[in-house]
Amino acid sequence: MATALSLSTLSDMPDGVAVPGYARSDLSAGILHFGIGNFHRAHQATYLDRLFATGEGQDWAILGAGVMEGDRKARAVLQAQDWLTTLVEQEATHSRARVIGSMVGYLEPGDAAAITAALADPAIRIVSLTITEGGYFLDSSDRFDPTHPAIQADASTPDAPGTVFGLILAGLRLRREKGFAPFTVMSCDNIPHNGRITRNALIGLAELSDPALAAWIAENISFPNGMVDRITPATSDRERGMLESDFGVRDGWPVFCEAFTQWVLEDDFPSGRPPLEKVGVQFVPDVSPYELMKIRILNGGHAVIAYPAGLLDIHFVHEAMEHPLIRAFLAKIEHDEIIPGVPPVPDTDLGAYYDLIASRFSNPKIGDTVRRLCLDGSNRQPKFIVPSIADSLARNGSVTGLALESALWCRYCYGTSESGAEIAPNDPNWDRLTRIAKAARDDPGTWLGMEEVYGATGRDARFASAFSEALEALWSDGTEAVLTSYIDGRL
Repeated sequence: MATALSLSTLSDMPDGVAVPGYARSDLSAGILHFGIGNFHRAHQATYLDRLFATGEGQDWAILGAGVMEGDRKARAVLQAQDWLTTLVEQEATHSRARVIGSMVGYLEPGDAAAITAALADPAIRIVSLTITEGGYFLDSSDRFDPTHPAIQADASTPDAPGTVFGLILAGLRLRREKGFAPFTVMSCDNIPHNGRITRNALIGLAELSDPALAAWIAENISFPNGMVDRITPATSDRERGMLESDFGVRDGWPVFCEAFTQWVLEDDFPSGRPPLEKVGVQFVPDVSPYELMKIRILNGGHAVIAYPAGLLDIHFVHEAMEHPLIRAFLAKIEHDEIIPGVPPVPDTDLGAYYDLIASRFSNPKIGDTVRRLCLDGSNRQPKFIVPSIADSLARNGSVTGLALESALWCRYCYGTSESGAEIAPNDPNWDRLTRIAKAARDDPGTWLGMEEVYGATGRDARFASAFSEALEALWSDGTEAVLTSYIDGRL
């Protein structure tokens, strides 16, 4: 019979399940975190758990907070198990389970008074976020959108905030009134320049209701940029069942993830920080080279394998990597067209980094889906693929593979796989994309006319010609034949 996770059962955990190497009673909160989800618990919370086990930094435990309705259910599940989480790290040949204990509480979601009071507590020296890209209120150009209804609501009633940024402003306002030092605001979301994005959102909201506070924030608050990486699928009954059957633990919300993890962070914490460098965090003056490497090679690589796999009705990412044509397509496009445009990264071999990425994509234990990789192409393509196209054009390099990747995305958005199966809507702009993809079957240039995706790159004659040839070949010959032509150098 499985052991239910709680503080009282830690000593009864089955053999092979690691438990916190410290007493929870020795911890105190120093970080208030918005967005207690799977990635946060697999990443930031896990690094802190490792640090606490060394006997250091134990005044930097996590106090959770949230504003979404779904946060209430998450809080209830975690509260029932004393804020503990079982983390299962999965490699191809074996898995490891450990209990993470770095979170010491979770404020009632939506309780603005309680959250504001916690933010004003001088013991809180870092406020961190994993609220997904949508939580930053960005427009189509990735700029802060002050017209968003939720932002307008917080601007008109700053004493009754409903967004994360409204709550942070309320906490900072109270801290300033009391003469307490400000905290650092640290985004842990997988967004390029996440510190700058966070700064723009917080100051942008403040300018709408309290320009003096906005100026004070600009002068006094630090927003370090960070690059985060760990493949962490959503939890389902599959994972809960695997935890019980494989490890003998019953956890209402376990986290399954890959063994690999990386966190590169700018060292800009005026109010102090935990010594996370002792557990593997890389502190650097500028995170930009690491961000660019990950965006181009990893995120761009995801896009490369996603659409041919989707068109071939492949379900899991590791199954896509088992397909010899998709794996070879990824390798050729990375080495010939993507990696040559990535500037040098300190202490990093880009070829070895790609080999690591390919190995991670191939992990059969993760259960990451092709459909997830295909999601939201209208937002991801201009970030992860189009910049590589522009760079390759600028250095007069090949764009044949990148044009084929774009054509595969277009063909996917037509709405049917090669077997004739319907592809369910998989983008916020799906209806529009499908309409344009159908028009592009006869006029490929229609697809490149999406200015918000391709910009000037879509008007480049060399890229447009390569795209048209690839799309026409996909319709006439099919995905596998076209991949073969590209790999053999005949496309």
